Amino acid sequence: MNFAFNEEQEEFRRSVRRFLQDKSPISEVRRLMETEEGFDPAVWSQMANQLGLTGVTIPEKFGGLGYGQVELGIVFEETGRALLCAPYFSTVALGVNLLLESGDESACSTYLPFVSSGEVRLAVAAVESQSDWSVDDIKTVSKGGAEAMISGSKPYVIDGLTATHILVLAANTEGTSLYVVEGSDPSLRKTFQPSLDQTRKLASLTFDSTPGRLIGSAGEGSSYYERMLTKSLISLASEQVGGAQRVLEMAVDYAKTRIQFDRPIGSFQAIKHKCADMLVGIESAKSAAYYGSWVVDNEPAELPAVAYLAKAFCSEAYFSAAAENIQIHGGIGFTWEHDAHLYFKRAKASEIMFGPPAFYREKLAQTIGL
Repeated sequence: MNFAFNEEQEEFRRSVRRFLQDKSPISEVRRLMETEEGFDPAVWSQMANQLGLTGVTIPEKFGGLGYGQVELGIVFEETGRALLCAPYFSTVALGVNLLLESGDESACSTYLPFVSSGEVRLAVAAVESQSDWSVDDIKTVSKGGAEAMISGSKPYVIDGLTATHILVLAANTEGTSLYVVEGSDPSLRKTFQPSLDQTRKLASLTFDSTPGRLIGSAGEGSSYYERMLTKSLISLASEQVGGAQRVLEMAVDYAKTRIQFDRPIGSFQAIKHKCADMLVGIESAKSAAYYGSWVVDNEPAELPAVAYLAKAFCSEAYFSAAAENIQIHGGIGFTWEHDAHLYFKRAKASEIMFGPPAFYREKLAQTIGL
């Protein structure tokens, strides 16, 4: 299998990287991570309308570019590299995929064109337990039919504070169903949730008889969510690969310029071994993420197993690289002023998001019958 990107895809990557270098330098990341909102609306609009990034995988009939996961993976690799502070993962990887998986043409026609234009930002409020990422035991309830009233709470919703619309899983008499809620509804209480990774904002949401519109078929919300999640794990893996590649570059550049005992520290065997191990892990992670993107577009039947593998491997590769980067930088790598800790925190938060590597290795084993 050829994992090489074609020239159009490489030019797309260069365009995204130039944009992020201009609009999301590390100084801007540090500024935005100190705010509760965590993003710049003007940059978000430019992402949508200049490059079409919010509509990469939205079908053309819904106002998007109609690309596949391979192109979306390129974008996530670059946003991970830049530590982009924006509700991009929540909107595009989670929200867009969830709407598309529902098969609800009316809902897709209503919301996706505005996602593509940058006017709608999505968040997904699904899991309720801090320790269990499953959606098998939803306590949030809905009363009514297509137009329902939702009550309950959802902790740790990614970008829930700034989303214009919330996709909510709630239990009713027919099972677990999917609803869309207006983010500005007065009965919805949003609370900022501090977290390890300040570059990706979390919120706790409380619904108090909040009006919601049914998406798809009643009782099918969990199946929509599980199918969405496998695709989103591939996007997360691509983001992790981008971050890991960047910390490797940081480590190598520092090893070339830091002088100790009248020699660059990169000339010492211990540092060489660390950098070599980082490279091997990252290249293997790239293979997992790239293959996952190809599978989404070409062999969807293989997706669950490949998604579990990619999540487990890329999570560990990124965290290992981020930790080694700090070690190579020595004392300065532990300081607030250095950027190494930003990638370290993103790596750790991403590693446990949706479940730790061990959880996905177990799911992989079950999927392939071990």
